[in-house]
Order: sequence, then C-alpha cells, then structure tokens
Amino acid sequence: MDSEESSRPDPAYLLPTVVQSAKILVVGPFGVGKTTLVGSVSEIEPLRTEEVMTQASAGIDDLRGLESKTTTTVAMDFGRITLSDTLVLYLFGAPGQRRFWDLWEGLVVGAVGLLVLVDTRRLDDSFEVLDQLEERGLPFAVAVNQFPDSGRFSDEDIREALDLLPTTPVVHCDARDPKSSLQALIALVSHVGNRSLQETPA
Repeated sequence: MDSEESSRPDPAYLLPTVVQSAKILVVGPFGVGKTTLVGSVSEIEPLRTEEVMTQASAGIDDLRGLESKTTTTVAMDFGRITLSDTLVLYLFGAPGQRRFWDLWEGLVVGAVGLLVLVDTRRLDDSFEVLDQLEERGLPFAVAVNQFPDSGRFSDEDIREALDLLPTTPVVHCDARDPKSSLQALIALVSHVGNRSLQETPA
C-alpha cells in the first residue's frame, strides 16, 4: 500500500467535518434498478434484504423484460454517500411491489426527498408509484435508468408520458455506474434545496 492510499480516510467512518445529513428514499416499480443504484454509489458495504424469488410470486410480479431476475427486495436497501466535506446522504431503497408498500410509511419518515427510478420499457409501471408520492407531498426527481435494450427518449417525452410538473427534474442514468448514479442524486439534492429556498418566507 502506497502512502497516498494509507492517508485516505476509512470510508466506513464519517469525515469529522460532516455537520449535515439527509435521508433520501430511492423508489420505483419492481425491477427498475433501485438495489443496483444504492449498491453502486454507496461508500460503505450496502445493506440488502434481497430474497430469491419463488413460485409464490408467479403471476404476481410482472417479469416482462426481467426474465433473468431471480431476487427481489423484501424490506429495504441501505447505503451512504458523502457529497461534500460537510454533507452526507443516507440512502434507503424501497421495495417496488405493491404488496410491500406498507413499508414505505416507515421508510419515508424523515426523508427530505425521493429519487424515482423509471424504466422506459415499462413506463406504465411507474404511474402508481408517482401517485403514491403525490399523496406525501415530498420533492422528488425522476431518474431514467438506461438499460441496454431500452429506447432513448427526450426529457420532454418522459415528462409528458409521466405527466410531470415542469419543475420536476428528469435525469438519465446508468444505475450500475457510480458517477452516473451520483449525478442523479445531486440533481435531487439541488431540487430539494431550491424548493426549500422558494418556500422560506422572505
């Protein structure tokens, strides 16, 4: 190990300069890449609650375009990413199937915003998720996860298809790529900050 590597702080520990933390919930329909995104960007070993899919889920979980998927999140994913010397994000990935949505009630407590992952191959699966968010009133950004066989659509096309407000950020990412996933999270954090400024009384 060279001197540069030995001088780097252990990622398992927070920097002593960190004075702010924010909870982010990563949501989206089943199989959209939430576990992958949290795992790719987390600076600590992510906590996963994945279980092997069984015959009991046959006919319940829609596997269109996901024929190779063999596991599913049954509780949550958890990771952490330090955005700056003073700010750290705690990431909670929520399960996508409707039968697990009761868990959202606990996971959303204390969250400052939500990153909504969508898959353009199954865009209609995102409608129910977005309806859930509207009821909670939290700021969110939409991240289009780019799969190898998914089509490419403009932000305007995505915004129109999902009936998003003009102020809702739309970003494109590859959940497997840490830098790409980080940029999606930064877009959300910026949106949360801008909204807070707009709501602060003059």
